Amino acid sequence: MWKKKKQKEQFSFNTEKVFLAATQPLGSVFSYFQTSRIGLTSEEVEKRLSHYGKNEVEHEQKKNPFSTFIKAFINPFIGVLTGLVVISFFLDILLADPGEQDWTAIIIISTMVISSAILRFYQEWKANMSSEALLKMVTNTCYVKRSGTSDEEINIANLVPGDIIHIAAGDMIPADIRIIEAKDLFVSQSSLTGESDPIEKHAEVKEGKYHKGSVIELDNICFMGSNVVSGSATGIVFETGNNTYLGTIAKSIAGHRAATAFDKGISKVSFLLIRFMLVMIPFVFLVNGLTKGDWLEAFIFAISVAVGLTPEMLPMIVTANLAKGAVAMSKKKTIVKDLNAIQNFGAMNILCTDKTGTLTCDQIVLEKYINADGSSDHDKRILRHAYFNSFFQTGLKNLMDKAILSHIKELGLEYLKEDYKKVDEIPFDFTRRRMSVVVEDKQGKRQIITKGAVEEMLEICSHAEFDGSVHPFTSALKKKAQEISLQMNKQGMRVLAIAHKSYLSKASDFCIEDEQDMVLIGFLAFLDPPKQSAARAIKQLHEYGIEVKILSGDNDAVVQTIARQVGIDTSNALTGIELEAMNEEEQHKAVCETTVFSKLTPMQKTQIITLLQDQQNTVGFLGDGINDAAALRQSDIGISVDSAVDIAKESADIILLEKDLMVLEDGVLEGRKTFGNITKYIKMTASSNFGNMFSVMAASAFLPFLPMLPIHLLIQNLLYDISQTTIPFDRMDADYLKSPRKWEASDLSRFMIFIGPISSIFDILTYLVMWYVFSCNSIGQQTLFQSGWFIEGLLSQTLIVHMIRTRKIPFFQSCASWQVTGMTFLVMAIGILIPFSPIGHSIGLEPLPLSYFPWLIGILLSYCILTQIIKNWYIKRFVKWL
Repeated sequence: MWKKKKQKEQFSFNTEKVFLAATQPLGSVFSYFQTSRIGLTSEEVEKRLSHYGKNEVEHEQKKNPFSTFIKAFINPFIGVLTGLVVISFFLDILLADPGEQDWTAIIIISTMVISSAILRFYQEWKANMSSEALLKMVTNTCYVKRSGTSDEEINIANLVPGDIIHIAAGDMIPADIRIIEAKDLFVSQSSLTGESDPIEKHAEVKEGKYHKGSVIELDNICFMGSNVVSGSATGIVFETGNNTYLGTIAKSIAGHRAATAFDKGISKVSFLLIRFMLVMIPFVFLVNGLTKGDWLEAFIFAISVAVGLTPEMLPMIVTANLAKGAVAMSKKKTIVKDLNAIQNFGAMNILCTDKTGTLTCDQIVLEKYINADGSSDHDKRILRHAYFNSFFQTGLKNLMDKAILSHIKELGLEYLKEDYKKVDEIPFDFTRRRMSVVVEDKQGKRQIITKGAVEEMLEICSHAEFDGSVHPFTSALKKKAQEISLQMNKQGMRVLAIAHKSYLSKASDFCIEDEQDMVLIGFLAFLDPPKQSAARAIKQLHEYGIEVKILSGDNDAVVQTIARQVGIDTSNALTGIELEAMNEEEQHKAVCETTVFSKLTPMQKTQIITLLQDQQNTVGFLGDGINDAAALRQSDIGISVDSAVDIAKESADIILLEKDLMVLEDGVLEGRKTFGNITKYIKMTASSNFGNMFSVMAASAFLPFLPMLPIHLLIQNLLYDISQTTIPFDRMDADYLKSPRKWEASDLSRFMIFIGPISSIFDILTYLVMWYVFSCNSIGQQTLFQSGWFIEGLLSQTLIVHMIRTRKIPFFQSCASWQVTGMTFLVMAIGILIPFSPIGHSIGLEPLPLSYFPWLIGILLSYCILTQIIKNWYIKRFVKWL
């Protein structure tokens, strides 16, 4: 069975092996898989682990430095620059006369290409390493049976073929397994097939499914990536890692989300600027060729203008911002599984959250247990029945089960289980909202004990037991039971009902239909008090423009009580039943107005999120249960916690290491900072390039010489790009962080039209100063003219960073980070010194007279003042800046 070489690559899925695994009789299944009923020995585990490797699916080919470096060169802007290098090589080297070959343009453009690619490679590689390190902090586990030890919980990565594992409701199937024991096992295979309905699995396959049809339809095979909806089972692992069905089709468990509005926005910016270049290059080429007569020089200049309009740093800036955001969020106990989810965090304006553990302490205690008539259970009969139900079930033990077991331990009553043995169980599901166990005492008395949500329990009870006798469950008694439950709910307690049925004639194979004609014996009341920090966190989220809605499957009265205690308005509350009775139009209106939803099914949680998204909301969902998986996937940003069930963690984009809304607030702020810094760069680049377009067009049309040589444009652009590399380290104004931020493509176009041409005004003013004041009005004086515009163009382009980064007055009301400020003044100093240096002389620049600098200061100050005036008008007119 195991005598084959370890597969290093993904091959086509071995269906024959799956059919062979499915057809093995239960009597010989252990020998076939070379294991035993007590599990593998530690030596055999080590041997198989080294042979088959870790049980990990590579959803993508693992990145290696070389391929990542090559991919850093693949983006539209690098493509444009590379094309310009090739053209420059032909023009300046191959077609140039001997002795006149000029490598300068090639070296400058190549430096820009390589610098951009190296920076992008470094940031992406660092981001990849950070993401992998963060994801290692979140592990999925399973229970495995191995020789010489009791059942232990291990990381699923350490599973090997032949391991015997136990699965229950809420678990993700950790590998491809053959079922050998199952009890009411229902598995959702939606991640593999797209079918949302759970499939029942058994230890034996039905006739006819052995050698034909799809392996997915086999009744006794469960595949990695699917998840247990209800029931429990024991199985033998027969495939792990990339050899599983999931591994061979390389399908991500959580699925690939569609491109976000932000992703699409960046693509639009990229191609918008490329379209600018396609218009500009022919225009500048023709105008300069016609007016100056030197077509080759005009062509080279047009190419240099194209380089100046190319924001080759855009991919690096975006990646660096996202990576920095992810690392900063990890320090605030927030793990980002998908870097692109960060911008959705900043855009989120509605947070839907479950109640338990987020708003409450997640430390449920059994507060009281009472008889069916409301009297105290002095004999602890209700507690005993609850204990048997919680102890003997093999499914996912929830917090209330743990509270019952803990209370029994405190009272020293654990010995009670020794007088009973388990016969069968009917597992919990989210439709019935109850679960049952069948137990038998030493005298052979067999009974079914059921506990669950009050309303669902009352529906299956025909009698009630109190005062030592059984009474018909009349409408009056039913009403009293409901009142008892409601009274405790209003005190913030969660209530479960307990019922039983004794002297059963049936011996085995109990099913849901047996949960009828039960006898109600009492109630259990649990208290899960609200967290002290919850009210403060919700208030803070409201201040940051995020509306909090509770989506709970719990009782209406309990949910509303907790909501009131944490400061959520409960005047608009709905139950799942009320929501279902509405038509689509009423539902759309209701989900916007309602803040508290109770008694929801898992599908209703998903429906509410979808209805909110239909109304252009960016919706986050915070959940940790199996019933939250669908809602986590549907939301714009799925948020789970480290202690969540496996399938919830797999479905989430963000994982909190603390189940606390205060941690979430930190994540939201970091998301908005990241979004803001990326938007900042895009708006600076787009508006600056738009303004440069007008400046170059005006200069080309009216000057008898080139306003700058191609090499000047290239060096100016290189220095500007360097000044932008510190933007990921910039801070955002506090008022910017107060509101959700969403990408709007129309806003960028408007911003470019109003802000871009401002720089052109002062570029043209510089032309006039150099022409009239310094008499640079002939070809003989073009070097001085080019030096003057070189400095003004670089300084104005660099200073605009500080004007655009804030809606306030820069340097006075809002200062950039020291990294941005330091780099700005360093680049400005270099730009001013170049014409005075040997480098400037070699590229055709000359020192400027001191009388130029007062004009320069006046132009730059005027530029900043006018930009601030236009900025104030723009904000008043459109109520938006970044």
